[in-house]
Amino acid sequence: MLVLAAVFILVAVRQVGRFNLKIWQIMLGGAVAVLVTGQISPTDALRAINLDVMLFLFGMFVVGEALVMSGYLFAVADRFFGRTKNTDQLVLALLFGMGILSALLMNDTLAIIGTPLVLGLAARFRVSQKLLLLALAFAITTGSVMSPIGNPQNLLVAVNSGMGAPFITFGLYLVIPTFACLLVTFLFLRLYFPEEFHPCPSGALEDVTPDTELTRIVKCSLVILVLLAAVNIVVSLFGRGMLVPLPLIAVISALPVLLFSRKRLTVARQIDWCTLVFFAAMFVVMESIWQSGFFQQFVGGGGMVAVPAILTSSVVISQFISNVPFVALFLPMILQSGGTTSQLMALAAGSTIAGNLTILGAASNVIIIQQAEKEGATLTFLEFAKVGIPLTLVQVGIYWVFL
Repeated sequence: MLVLAAVFILVAVRQVGRFNLKIWQIMLGGAVAVLVTGQISPTDALRAINLDVMLFLFGMFVVGEALVMSGYLFAVADRFFGRTKNTDQLVLALLFGMGILSALLMNDTLAIIGTPLVLGLAARFRVSQKLLLLALAFAITTGSVMSPIGNPQNLLVAVNSGMGAPFITFGLYLVIPTFACLLVTFLFLRLYFPEEFHPCPSGALEDVTPDTELTRIVKCSLVILVLLAAVNIVVSLFGRGMLVPLPLIAVISALPVLLFSRKRLTVARQIDWCTLVFFAAMFVVMESIWQSGFFQQFVGGGGMVAVPAILTSSVVISQFISNVPFVALFLPMILQSGGTTSQLMALAAGSTIAGNLTILGAASNVIIIQQAEKEGATLTFLEFAKVGIPLTLVQVGIYWVFL
C-alpha cells in the first residue's frame, strides 16, 4: 500500500526537485519497488502482464500513428468539424461524436486516435489544449458506459453474467442517462473554461501534405477495424460474446501498415512505447496490491449490493485497483445475491465513470496524457481532478436516478 500511495502522490505532483517525472516513469518505479521489496515474485509479475491488452494497444498505436503520418486523420476531421462556428459547437461535437464512437470501437481506441486530433483542433480553433483534452477524456469514458463493448469491464459484466441480449440491455438502461451525462459534461466544461468559448476562426486543421500511399493502406486498416467491430456487434445482438477477440482485431488492423507500407519502421519507432511500458508496470503494481488482499475486505458485506453502494464503491475502489480487477472481484458477489439487471448496470456504469474522477481512474486517461506529452501538451493530476471530481459526483447521481 505504501508503494501505491507513493505512486498516487508522485502522479499528482509530477516533480521531485529539478526532475519532472512522466507518468510511465512513476509507474515503472512502482513496479521496480514492489519487485525489489518482495511484495510480488518475478514469476507472478510476468504472469500479471496482460498480453491481450498489450497486443491490443500495440496494434491500435500502429493504426493511430499511421493515421497521423498519412494526414488522413486531419482530412477526415476537416470534413467533420469544418462547419463549426464556435467553441460550443466544437465541444458538443467532440463530446457526442467521440462518446458514441467509443461505445462502438472501445474507449482506448478513441484515446489513441483522438489525442492528435484534438491537439490539431485546439491549434485550428485557437482554444485551450487542456479544454479539448478533458473533453476527449470525459467523452470516451462516459460514452463507453452505454455499450457492452465500450470497455473491458462492461464486456466482463455482459459475458460473465450470462446476459441474453447485452446490446439491448445496456441500451435500455444506460443510453438515456449516458447522453444526459455527456450534456452535463458540456455544462461543466463551459463553467470551468468560460473564456475559451468564442467564435471559431476558419482555416485548415493542420498543414499536412498527404501521403497517398500510406493513406490507401491506413484506409484498409480502418475498414478491417470497423468490419470486425461490426461482426462483434452483430454477434452480441444474438446474445453471444465477442466472436473476434479485441487483441486480434487490433493486430489484424495493423497488419496492412506493418506489411505493405514503406514507412513501417518509421511508424513502429514513433508509436507510444512509453505507454506500453506504463501498462506493463501497472499490471505488476496492481497485482501486488491484489495479492495483499487489502481492498477485498471492503467488498464483502451484503449491504454493498444496493445500487447506490455499487455505484459509490465502484468509483472509489476503481481508483486503486483498476476497474477491471474490481469488476472481477465484485461481479460474483452481485450474482450470488440474485444479480438484478439494475445492479449489473450499476456495476458497469460506476466502474466506468470512475475514469472521470482522476487520471488513474481509466487507462484511456493515461493514454491521452502520454500521447499529448509527446506533442508538448499535458494535463496535471489536479487540473483533471478539479473538473473530474464534481463532474463524477453529478454523473453518479444521474445513473442512480435512472437505475
